[in-house]
Amino acid sequence: MNTWLLQQEGFNKTNAAVDGSRFLCSNGYLGLRGMPEEAASGLFPAITLAGVYDQFADRWREPVNAPNCLYIQASLDGRSLSMEEAQGHCAKLDYRHGIYSRETRFGQACISSRRFVSMASPHLLADEYRITFLKAGVVTLKAGISTDIWDINGPHLFNFQHRTGDVLVTACLTGQKKIAVAAAQCVQTDFDAEESQSEDAAGVFRTIKKTVQAGETLTLRVFSGVYTSLDTSDPAQAALVCSQQARAAGFSACLQAHTGAWEEIWTRSEIALEGDDDAALALHASQYHLNCVAPRHARNMSIPARGLSGQTYKGAIFWDSEVFFFPMFVYTQPEIAKSLLHYRVETLQGALKKAAEYGFRGAFYAWESQEGGEEGCTNFNVVDVFTHRPVRTYFRDKQIHISADIAYALRNYYDITGDRTLLKDGGAKAILECARFYLSRANAHLDSDMVDFADVIGPDEYHERITNNAFTNQMIRHTLESALLLKEIFADQQAWFAELLQEMDYEQDWALLSDLYCRIRPPRERDGVMEQFDGYFDLEDCTLSDVRGRLCDPREYWGGDHGVAGTTQIIKQADVIALMAMLPERFTDEQVAANWAYYEPRTEHGSSLSACMYALTACRIGRLEEAWTLFMKTARIDVLGGGKQWAGEIYIGGTHPASNGGAWMIAALGFAGLQMRGGKLSIHPRLPRQITRLSFPVTAAGKNYRIEVTHAGGTITGL
Repeated sequence: MNTWLLQQEGFNKTNAAVDGSRFLCSNGYLGLRGMPEEAASGLFPAITLAGVYDQFADRWREPVNAPNCLYIQASLDGRSLSMEEAQGHCAKLDYRHGIYSRETRFGQACISSRRFVSMASPHLLADEYRITFLKAGVVTLKAGISTDIWDINGPHLFNFQHRTGDVLVTACLTGQKKIAVAAAQCVQTDFDAEESQSEDAAGVFRTIKKTVQAGETLTLRVFSGVYTSLDTSDPAQAALVCSQQARAAGFSACLQAHTGAWEEIWTRSEIALEGDDDAALALHASQYHLNCVAPRHARNMSIPARGLSGQTYKGAIFWDSEVFFFPMFVYTQPEIAKSLLHYRVETLQGALKKAAEYGFRGAFYAWESQEGGEEGCTNFNVVDVFTHRPVRTYFRDKQIHISADIAYALRNYYDITGDRTLLKDGGAKAILECARFYLSRANAHLDSDMVDFADVIGPDEYHERITNNAFTNQMIRHTLESALLLKEIFADQQAWFAELLQEMDYEQDWALLSDLYCRIRPPRERDGVMEQFDGYFDLEDCTLSDVRGRLCDPREYWGGDHGVAGTTQIIKQADVIALMAMLPERFTDEQVAANWAYYEPRTEHGSSLSACMYALTACRIGRLEEAWTLFMKTARIDVLGGGKQWAGEIYIGGTHPASNGGAWMIAALGFAGLQMRGGKLSIHPRLPRQITRLSFPVTAAGKNYRIEVTHAGGTITGL
């Protein structure tokens, strides 16, 4: 079995949305969905741009999809070769090198192609397209830049201007901020043919016409560049030059540079798993899908919750970035982890602004963060499937743990890398502002020394506007602790740290940090189980089957005031267990075991963020069969195309980078037991029976290591 290859026979139009994500090619700058070259908007093709957002009318702001600059439509004797008439189709994605290929058989011809989004040159896309004829006739190849763009909440591109010639160019502007977007395409052929060019409302195209014989094969190589005015002052010229230079170098040379870049990525990050080929394939898929959306072209960008597989979740940055993406990168490619956190440091002003809008001091980071830290989350994030009316949700207002999650990652970056530069370059200030927000947000009582955090939402989003969520409270304590620890971290730079506190007018707040840390109300416990929030134990204790049986529509949203889970103990995803996975040193094995046994049967795992947290804790307490099942659920999500596709009437499909990162976490932190504590790297192997060996590289405290784990034990070898 080739554990680097995803292969699918046949084509089903109804699966186009899922398959486009599963066969995604991306390089962090843009994502190209895995559909055939001739796909029109009804099959959801897209080239999604990182960090470029637009809002049309009063719809949701979302990332912009560029013009489709790899469009090719073949016709024979005036009849288009369409997927509806295909007699056979096979799509493949090479996870090792990020190459999408297809082979499609028609009655008159066979099309094969392979394409990639260059990991060596972030603005370049290239395609080698071959068509073999089974009978003589006249072939027409229409290749160009299509403006038939799939948008969820668009359109987003206007003022199209096309340019014909040796290189086709399309330039346009986004509607809201007038960001210029440009795509260029040039071709290389191995045959002589009649050519004409045209432009219309559908785009700009070259039409290649030739009389062919049975058995003849034509090859068309396409080179495209995409730029925006966020990259350069003249994106149209830059795209043109990019495509021309790629053509001059040739397809093979561009491909070689691309695959070489991928080999370097795998050298630094691959977990080799032996013993189960399906698991090895799933782990390669997970690492591919997370690696391919990493912002290697920038030093201050993060990764959207659905990567670059489309416009789902508004292309926003969630807590996924710090909790689920960050671990793989900080241990394998710390410069990318640093970029994710630079994004948060540079969007601090947005977090300060949001806190002030709610009447608080400090930094309240956006729940769905877009450019500049702008809050993309609306007040109505779900549509009721019965009334078709928007439902008021409180994610943007009440998920205050987001600031603690960011402080958590900033501290972890220092603990694992030993690098203080990020903290000095704004990270320390961000932690202090997050702590200040919690000082401002805390609820004190005249008749008690205890402090509450009321009216919040924890990771389990089905229960809204609750008090003393255990996860939120404990993560706040961790933030306060991290803020206080900064004085120790910068003990040799006391003057600098004192100047920072003075600049922030932090003297009074500093005096309050320890006080608040000690006064946060601890959760109630029952038989060793930590109550998820005040009153949780008093809710209806029923089964998942009971709740599912109450659904009238499979797309119903389970949470909120009217959701079927809201008045029960059924939760969406790991909450208390997520806390125990993220702060393992604060809980005993007995505590973890008691809470795992209680909460897991009551968890729907209705989010791709859930299973990995349960798997990590299952490893710790020796529930390795359950850990294995949860690992496979996590790692295979973008192999099988799983996960929820709808929340109410809102489409939430796409790739699952959080699950991808979770698969790495289970393998490295769970099965191998990798830890970095007090500047020392260690492993505590807990291999399930299905795995015979794990081997992977790690970078920690500026040094490179290789971890080897078998059932006989494990080793850490310096490189």
